Amino acid sequence: MQAREAKYMMVVQWVQEQIENGSIGMGDKLPSENEMSLQFHLSRQTIRHAIDVLEQRKLVTRIQGSGTYAGGCARGGSQEKYFNIAVISTYVDSYIFPAVLKGIERVLSKSGYTMQVAFTGNRTEREREALDKILDKGLIDGLIVEPAKSALPNPNLHYYKKLMGQQVPVLFFNSSYPGLNLPCVSLNDALVGEKAAEYLIRAGHKEIGGIFKSDDGQGHLRYSGFAKSMEKAGLKLDGKRTLWIDSESLKDMELWADYLFHRLEGCTGVVCYNDEVANLLSGICLKRGISIPEDLSLVSIDNSDLATLGEVPITSFPHPMEALGRKAAEHMINLIDNPCFDGNYLFDSEAVERESVKIISKENTNE
Repeated sequence: MQAREAKYMMVVQWVQEQIENGSIGMGDKLPSENEMSLQFHLSRQTIRHAIDVLEQRKLVTRIQGSGTYAGGCARGGSQEKYFNIAVISTYVDSYIFPAVLKGIERVLSKSGYTMQVAFTGNRTEREREALDKILDKGLIDGLIVEPAKSALPNPNLHYYKKLMGQQVPVLFFNSSYPGLNLPCVSLNDALVGEKAAEYLIRAGHKEIGGIFKSDDGQGHLRYSGFAKSMEKAGLKLDGKRTLWIDSESLKDMELWADYLFHRLEGCTGVVCYNDEVANLLSGICLKRGISIPEDLSLVSIDNSDLATLGEVPITSFPHPMEALGRKAAEHMINLIDNPCFDGNYLFDSEAVERESVKIISKENTNE
């Protein structure tokens, strides 16, 4: 036992000396476990134990999927502060982002920060361009970002890992990339998807379909909640009645309307990914003589203006929008001051009831 302790302590002392004499600077990446194993002729298990000790002493920070870096939770004293936050979002003209941006700007400006904004159009190549510019220029204290096509494999993860290695706080909003262990401020999409399906179930609907986004993480989470609610109610989760659309097919929804209604045949209610989907579906129903809610009931998510623009206003679960922006900015400031701060936050939501759901029966209600 003593021999093993001496071995791992040899690594601990070496790293500590390298940090103290400046050979390893704050934020510098340490050699990998394999490299240190070869350097010290020790097993990876012993090296891992040494890193555990160094992390306990707050001499290093281990970042999942990236590596181990010199410096603990305390921000490096020599790290210059620029009072500038970069913000990357998907759409400049979406009904959600202007309010989110407003919330971010209000909190940052009150705290003396400026912000630089870039938009990706929900395209990973434009996200790469924005990240390239940020890394090239530097001069930021943190990055708040809405990921592009967050449910798909992303080629830009190394940019985020580079920022993490430079000890630049990164915080996602609305969704996040599964390959990165980074904080996210968002709507509790799984819970809201569950509540949306439950709303229809409590109104007596049993033949329920769903339309979800395939390329955004929110769509997958909303579907998981939808599926959970159906299972809890003992209802059949019919794959035929679950449609997955991406950002491009959403724009052309009317072109494949025949296929859409073939899949939804027999449904009395549909959970829609968001108000945009619900508004488009409502318009197509109107053209086809399908009455809402008599023939088809709709429940949506976001509670934007789109939920009230159709012939029949749609029951919808609100997205926090400006409150989400404020929370993201507050958490970013906390992360700048304390990198160990847990920046995650999930917003709950309750339905804003309108006329889009037909009450078949209240047999399934607990009231």
